[in-house]
Amino acid sequence: MDPMDIVGKSKEDASLPKATMTKIIKEMLPPDVRVARDAQDLLIECCVEFINLVSSESNEVCNKEDRRTIAPEHVLKALQVLGFGEYIEEVYAAYEQHKYETMQDTQRSVKCNSGAQMTEEEAAAEQQRMFAEARARMNGGVPVPQPEHPEIDHPEADQRSLQS
Repeated sequence: MDPMDIVGKSKEDASLPKATMTKIIKEMLPPDVRVARDAQDLLIECCVEFINLVSSESNEVCNKEDRRTIAPEHVLKALQVLGFGEYIEEVYAAYEQHKYETMQDTQRSVKCNSGAQMTEEEAAAEQQRMFAEARARMNGGVPVPQPEHPEIDHPEADQRSLQS
């Protein structure tokens, strides 16, 4: 990552990706509003400071409970302690939405990975079919005949011979 893409004075400073933060800032404003680069940098620095503040307080809450891992409850408690109690409901809703989306992604991944397993021959045939489709796309939709390889099973060739 290019050092100019991150707001921060040195490697030791916490920083956020400038492009992402700029996108977030622009999405929150009406389309006809422009933000000076200095103002964007200031907003990003404020975000970094806010994260540092909440992280530090979350760590203190966690330590008071003799825990070693900061949990979401610690962050919510830190927001309350820091005087941001009015945002807790919205933050918690965002957290729940994140958990839901993460769970959905995990379930989709498990479905894709735990489906009916192919045999090695089926996988090789599927791979060859996909290669043929890719070659056809690269050649403007014109299928390119491939030499037969006796060591690779070609189910589509078997289907054609059955239809003859």
